[in-house]
Amino acid sequence: MLESFAALAVPLQALLAGLFTAAMTAIGSAPVFFTRQVHPRLMAVMLGSAAGIMLAASYWSLLAPAIRITGGNWMQPAIGFLLGGGVLLLIDAILPHIHPALRDCPSEGVPTNWRRSVLLVLAVMLHNIPEGLTIGVAFGAAASGIPEASLTGALVLALGIGLQNLPEGLAVAMPLRCEGLSPLKSFLLGILSGIVEPLAALAGALLSLSMDSAMPYALSFAAGAMIYVVFEELIPEAVAGSDGHYATISSMVGFTLMMVLEVALG
Repeated sequence: MLESFAALAVPLQALLAGLFTAAMTAIGSAPVFFTRQVHPRLMAVMLGSAAGIMLAASYWSLLAPAIRITGGNWMQPAIGFLLGGGVLLLIDAILPHIHPALRDCPSEGVPTNWRRSVLLVLAVMLHNIPEGLTIGVAFGAAASGIPEASLTGALVLALGIGLQNLPEGLAVAMPLRCEGLSPLKSFLLGILSGIVEPLAALAGALLSLSMDSAMPYALSFAAGAMIYVVFEELIPEAVAGSDGHYATISSMVGFTLMMVLEVALG
């Protein structure tokens, strides 16, 4: 009975954490009710800090535990890490989307006649999937009794991802508002871009609970997917149309913040 309850508790925890991060995306989309644009410098700072947070979370919450689980064996973490980036690269090449910072450029992925607003939302959905999977895997690893993973660490990871979702919500909703969509529609589409996160968190928790022996692969896979998002999406968007120094400094601050949270609380 207790084992069944525990098995249900972990996916529920991951789902709730995913709902929290999705709510942060919604909060980040809310400024469209008050303005049609955000100063490029402010956007650079927000996206830069998000990149720093994700980089730190990828190492302390995912890669480092994966390496410790294997006793210092580099093979499994390396394979999982490259697979995570490779899967995101494949999805990026197939799924039609437009990068928010490069919305005047042609769409990427397979050719399509979908509206630009849909393509913008799909771009953010694309990198919300690995974030959700990461949350689920972290909760699954903590529940598996792995000494290198803890519930506190999973909660800190969810908090960090939630913080970096604030600029992501703004990054999808504000371009839609600039293209002429109403504030309400821009806000709702911003929320829609984050819906995949709790679903991916639930999937990640269920998968990790069913493959204890492959946990190093799961943790490093999530790390690789997160790192891919940082270099493919967040950093280019952070430096687009603004002084790159602001993005660089804010990314270092974001990295430091997440590192402090992970070391002090995780």
